Amino acid sequence: MTAAPLPPSSAPSAPLDAQAVADYLRENPEFFDQHAAVFAEMRVPHPYEGRAISLGERQILTLRERMHALERKLGSLTHHANDNQRIVLGMREWSVALLAESDAQALPALVSDGLAKAFDLPQVALRLWQCPAHREPAEAEPVSDDIRLFAASLKKPYCGPDNGVAATAWLGFKPASLALIPVRTPRGQTFGLMVLGSDDPGRFSPDMGTDFLEHIGALAGAALSRLLQGG
Repeated sequence: MTAAPLPPSSAPSAPLDAQAVADYLRENPEFFDQHAAVFAEMRVPHPYEGRAISLGERQILTLRERMHALERKLGSLTHHANDNQRIVLGMREWSVALLAESDAQALPALVSDGLAKAFDLPQVALRLWQCPAHREPAEAEPVSDDIRLFAASLKKPYCGPDNGVAATAWLGFKPASLALIPVRTPRGQTFGLMVLGSDDPGRFSPDMGTDFLEHIGALAGAALSRLLQGG
C-alpha cells in the first residue's frame, strides 16, 4: 500500500496545522516505513526535562509511566483486598462469639467490643431500649425519643461526617467520620442504635456501600433480641 501523496508545494491548499498532520499519519501508517530516516532522526520534547529525545525514547517513557500507574493500581487493590480479608476474618470470629455466648447479658459488650476490634476502630457505642432485662448501665442508659425515631427512620446505615446527630455524644471522642447502624429484631422492630466512630475522614464516606454494615446490623439485632425476651 502506497502512502497518500502530499499535495504539491505549488498547489494552493489550506494551512497545514497539527491536526492535519496527525490525521494524515493516522490514516497512512505506512508513512514511516517508506520514510524510515525521518522516524529515526525525529526529535520530540522530553516530558520532564528541557531536552529533545527520539520518538523511540518517548514511547519507552510513555510505556514506563503506564506500567508505574498499573503497579500503583495493583498495589492499591492488593491493600484493599488484604484489608477486606482482615475484616472478614474478624467478622467471622465476632459472629462465632455471638453464637457461642450463652449469657445474654454479655452480648452488648461483645457486640461493641467485637466490632471495634474487627474494624480497628477507636470506639463503638451501643444503646438499647425496651430491654428491661438488660442490666448493663452503659447500653441501657436512657435514650431520647428523637434518637429512637431517628433510628427507626433509617432505611439503611448512615455513613459520613458528624452532622450533629445526638448519638455521636455516646462516643468518647469527636469522630472524623462515623456509621450509624439501627439495631432491629429479625421481624423489623427497632430497639437500638450502634455508632461506629473513626478518626479517618474517609473511613465511612457517604458514597460507600452499606451492604456489609447492614449485615452487621442484622447479626447484632438477631443476637441482642434475646434481651427483649428476658435473656
